[in-house]
Amino acid sequence: MATSIKASFMQRMKQGFGRLLGAEPETGMDALPVRVHGTEFTRTAASPVHVKGFDQPLVWVTFALMMFGLVMVYSASIAIPDNPRMGAGYTQTHFLIRHTLSLFVAFVAALLAFQIPLNTWERIAPWVFIASIVLLIAVLIPFIGKSVNGARRWIGLGFMNFQPSELAKWGVLLYAANYMVRKMDVKENFFAAVTPMGVAVTVVGLLLLSEPDMGAFMVIAVIAMGILFLGGVNARMFFLIAAALIGVFGLIIASSEWRRERIFAYLDPWSMEHALGKGYQLSHSLIAIGRGEIFGVGLGGSVEKLHWLPEAHTDFLLAVIGEEFGFVGVVAVIGLFMWLTRRIMYIGRQAIAMDRVFAGLVAQGVGIWMGFQSFINMGVNLGALPTKGLTLPLMSYGGSAILLNLIAIAVVLRVDFENRVVMHGGRL
Repeated sequence: MATSIKASFMQRMKQGFGRLLGAEPETGMDALPVRVHGTEFTRTAASPVHVKGFDQPLVWVTFALMMFGLVMVYSASIAIPDNPRMGAGYTQTHFLIRHTLSLFVAFVAALLAFQIPLNTWERIAPWVFIASIVLLIAVLIPFIGKSVNGARRWIGLGFMNFQPSELAKWGVLLYAANYMVRKMDVKENFFAAVTPMGVAVTVVGLLLLSEPDMGAFMVIAVIAMGILFLGGVNARMFFLIAAALIGVFGLIIASSEWRRERIFAYLDPWSMEHALGKGYQLSHSLIAIGRGEIFGVGLGGSVEKLHWLPEAHTDFLLAVIGEEFGFVGVVAVIGLFMWLTRRIMYIGRQAIAMDRVFAGLVAQGVGIWMGFQSFINMGVNLGALPTKGLTLPLMSYGGSAILLNLIAIAVVLRVDFENRVVMHGGRL
């Protein structure tokens, strides 16, 4: 008996060392990668165990943000039907019902996106990017694009208005990740390798500025820059490109009178010149947050949403949260977005550590997207940044934004799922 146990133990040790040296196992037993020394992996002879399908904390935090956003969209929009400028045809639950429908459509789309392997996303990345370019062109065509407040950014689909700039964020993200995987020699031939991606982002930017939608262009530029840096560009070249990009945005602002006025209004929103003009939204956002103090005036108790604060259910949802839930509510939302961003970036680093570069860059690109856009929206609401038309991801009213946000989160969950499969000895 003792002899057979010893022989079995020696056989397992032999198989384990054989795998460490790159030899194929002698039996049908699968190998299991184990994390050691930070992000390094070695292999043992243990058999695979049950794999949990996805990162459950990430799912619950995303769900919490969406449900809190649903409640706050209802609270922020309940008085809109009483506004004579909105016209007839709106009920108190109009935006609640449409936002709920958008969440349902986005949830179904996210379930489908989760089923798609990252290898497939890598193959179709150029086509998603091309589709986003086509839609950005289509939205500028009369009778196709829908114009609201002088901006032509939407395509009417009946049950929702689709905003091609949201698809462009996802398309550029996939294209940049795919491009960096194909151009791993970026350090040696920097300009030759990066120029095509720069041209692609420039084309997207020109189309977005034609709508105009400078906010979406900023997010897309930061996503592309982030993936460029994570893909291997050295710090010196990265900061050189960043400086050039800041210069471009500076020229765009300087060449546009109404963009310059927004900057001046941001610097002094309380002046007689700006309080009823470009600084109107910012000043009333600050009033709303100031009224909330520490614990807020209570759910539904906001005064600023009663026709004082424009776009309270979209761009300035955080201001209503600040008024009704106070400093505590704002800090809670900021904390959830910080955790969400950090978790997504961790999943991306984990994929890259296992030599799954495309999957890792996609996940980290989503982290940059969620983190940067939420940072801009919060900064605008709190008066730390000039007014910019960007929604709060996962929370603000907007069907196409919710749709693409959830698809992006679903793909990150797919990256995590595939990470777990690989770590437990499975094959993709």
